[in-house]
Amino acid sequence: MGELLSYNRAYIAAFIIIVLVAMFVISVVVGRKETAQRDKDEVFGDPERTRGGWYWSACGVATLLLVWFYFSWGVGRAYFPEAANEMCQVAKLEEVVSPIKAALPIGSRYFKSTLLVARNTDQLDELVTQVPSDVFSPDEQDELRNIIGDQRQLMANSSDPTQLSAQTSSELNALVGKISLLADKLKSDPTSLKPTEEALAQPKWGLSIIEIPVLPTTSRGVLFDTVAGEAADITTLFNKIRNHPVQNDRIISDVKQRIQNLKTATESDDFDAAAIVQRNKYIKSVERIFKRLDDGTIFPARALEEVNGAIANLDAAKDHARGGLAWIESLFFPGQGVVKSRTQCTEQGSARWLPKPTDVVAEFLTLSNPDIEAGGGYKGIPLFWWKWLPLQDVVGFFVPDSIADIWPGEYAQLGPDGTITPSFKDDLLAFARGEAYLGAIPMLDGHLWDSLFRVLVALALGILLGVPLGLFMGVSRFFKSFFDPLIELYRPVPPLAWAPLILTIFGITDDGKIFLLFMVAFAIMVISARTGASGTQLSKIRASHSLGASTSQIMRYVILPNAMPEILTGVRIAIGVCWGTLVAAEILAGTTGIGFIENIARTVSDYELIWVTILIMGILGLMFDIIMRWVIARTIPWRGKG
Repeated sequence: MGELLSYNRAYIAAFIIIVLVAMFVISVVVGRKETAQRDKDEVFGDPERTRGGWYWSACGVATLLLVWFYFSWGVGRAYFPEAANEMCQVAKLEEVVSPIKAALPIGSRYFKSTLLVARNTDQLDELVTQVPSDVFSPDEQDELRNIIGDQRQLMANSSDPTQLSAQTSSELNALVGKISLLADKLKSDPTSLKPTEEALAQPKWGLSIIEIPVLPTTSRGVLFDTVAGEAADITTLFNKIRNHPVQNDRIISDVKQRIQNLKTATESDDFDAAAIVQRNKYIKSVERIFKRLDDGTIFPARALEEVNGAIANLDAAKDHARGGLAWIESLFFPGQGVVKSRTQCTEQGSARWLPKPTDVVAEFLTLSNPDIEAGGGYKGIPLFWWKWLPLQDVVGFFVPDSIADIWPGEYAQLGPDGTITPSFKDDLLAFARGEAYLGAIPMLDGHLWDSLFRVLVALALGILLGVPLGLFMGVSRFFKSFFDPLIELYRPVPPLAWAPLILTIFGITDDGKIFLLFMVAFAIMVISARTGASGTQLSKIRASHSLGASTSQIMRYVILPNAMPEILTGVRIAIGVCWGTLVAAEILAGTTGIGFIENIARTVSDYELIWVTILIMGILGLMFDIIMRWVIARTIPWRGKG
């Protein structure tokens, strides 16, 4: 069943989107109607005014999910499942043509030749002013300046359209013709083109590691794929075209020889090591520019204008061939679209790091599958399941071995016949060590339970120890003066600042993580209980004294009820802070837990799994908060009504 839902996740998303739109519209209509009726009976500031409002909750949830579906391309995949594959084929064409566009204004605003000449000119000007006169003789300095001047002449000759060779001009004209033929091909009707069986057998969009199928699955995709293949050959031809004016041949040969002469002079014994390094560095800078000029990649601007126009015509033909895909992409695929790399097509923009809701659900179903052999769980551990826990492990954890030492008698010794007869003292030691079989009980197990266990234990310890201390600090001068500096000393320190130290002392076991969370919860509960106790109205306390109440009765029936709102609010805050701290601790050092899963997913850029862990943490936090709201409503119903 799970595989069927996963395979048809796009269709499921399409249905969910329709439901969410209907939910949004209905909730807005009902909400406006209810608001109009309530405004007649309620005044601003009345706490009762905030009760109910389920329709606005439905509106908020629908809005959030619709935004998620839209920016993750979930809407696009649901209603245009072939669009990404066609965008991939268009991206193929963009990828293979990009080297040509990089040399033209259509791709980078300037001709590449213009940028090369400007950069080389700036570097040559800098070299002229930086000739190291202390390591080059006056004649060598003049020679270097002459070489730099000849390099300027090389750029001038290459930029002169009258010196463009007939062969280069012919090659460029042939290139323009080939590009024009490609544009005409893009304008043709693709309906006769059919995808291959191999292409149709590819996994659907989002169902495999290669997210978007690379082979074309539609007639329009086949057209772009075919044109992209031919455009790759044209790009190869363009990259081989060079501009070598005849006037540059003599200059290149002469400059090459003069640079070699300077290198040879540097290798003589007339210079020390530091001078040789300085000379070689400067000569290499001059030679680096010369090699770029020798490549023949500078063309007259007029020579490439026709190529630029042909590429512009190809882009226009590409837009024509895209047809309705252009509107679909602009409306339902926000961001940079699809980019083709060497081996695959990838989603860009928000869809790259924001997985689709149905993909996240599919990842969660896989993660929550308790069948480890079938690929469920994570790293050999289920997300949330159960296991048989031997009772002796529990006993061995709580019962100290010393209980056997204080029992009367002796431990078993080796007999003269080589046998050992255990005594009751030996049996008691085996019991304390957890070596005696006592049966087994079912126990929760998995990453989620490990995280919950750490939070709940630490929170319980923080409440049990922090609340009484906070209450006494609120009513006792000694407790407040003695413990307040200690609490305030470590409370402002961020929990993560303690994490490396605590994890170093306790290791990566649960003890260290629980102690770290306990420190967080303890401080919060102390402050909450102290604030609630110290905020008790003095008139209530004096009235209790006048009625003959004892100290314990005042603490139980006056101060504690008055402090309960602050205490329960502190519990709500402590849960959230503990949960966030736990995830950070599990990221730093852990082998199980939600934070551990997110850390591994981060290292391999598994965005779907990262979002699964984020949603799990958010849902658990919401569940804890709902539970605390219920507890507050039942425990202190007088809150806000005094």
